[in-house]
Amino acid sequence: MSVSSRRKITQILGAELDKLITLPLIWFTIMGTFIINLVLTRAFTSAGLQGAAGTQSILNIGLASMGYLQAGFIILGILATCSEYTGGQIRTTLTTIPWRGFQLSAKHLALAIITIPVAFIIAASGVLYAFIMMRDTAVVIEIDIMIKTIAGATGYLTLTTLLSAAIGALLRRTTPALVVLLGYYFIVSPLLRDFLPSSKNYFPDTAGSYMYMPPSSDEINVLTPMQGTGISMLWTLIFITVAIVFYRKRDA
Repeated sequence: MSVSSRRKITQILGAELDKLITLPLIWFTIMGTFIINLVLTRAFTSAGLQGAAGTQSILNIGLASMGYLQAGFIILGILATCSEYTGGQIRTTLTTIPWRGFQLSAKHLALAIITIPVAFIIAASGVLYAFIMMRDTAVVIEIDIMIKTIAGATGYLTLTTLLSAAIGALLRRTTPALVVLLGYYFIVSPLLRDFLPSSKNYFPDTAGSYMYMPPSSDEINVLTPMQGTGISMLWTLIFITVAIVFYRKRDA
């Protein structure tokens, strides 16, 4: 790769990072997700303290809000790719950066750069709160297991954000993308798990759950964290690739 090509890619990535960082809705979503996660974690922790206090795992309590927490990262991904279509700014972007494949790829990379530390802080804050409140009653866990679990949760939230961004790029409108993704994660997927139990581990959300939650010993056809990561990454890469293909072929 020539120096000019590397400089061009760096400039595109910098431009995409700058657009995301300066978008107020991105920060409102992040702050709202952080606050809601702490509220939910406090509720789950209180329930754990009032319930079977000696048998609760700090990780299970600290990450119990993940099912709801992912909604904030779904919104984050959709906003990242749909926001430019709202006011027609996408035309300016494509005039300035005509290399559509590079531009959308750089947007996903910029989104990952922002999402990874955010997801880590939010996931870790829930575990930390549960640890502080339940350290005398809950089952103590080893530090390496805690780090691996938080890293898995961070990876899952990041992949969910990138997949949502790809869906947003395909649909190009915030509301339809929200309806499709929130409808899938909170309605369709739970129903499919009941109707297709043998295939549920191949859904992106179910497979991703194995990245941060140890499977139950009595569960059939369980996945390892690496297998869950691989399936989730495959779904994300497929949707990003499809989004790039459509992005390059259609009008702004």
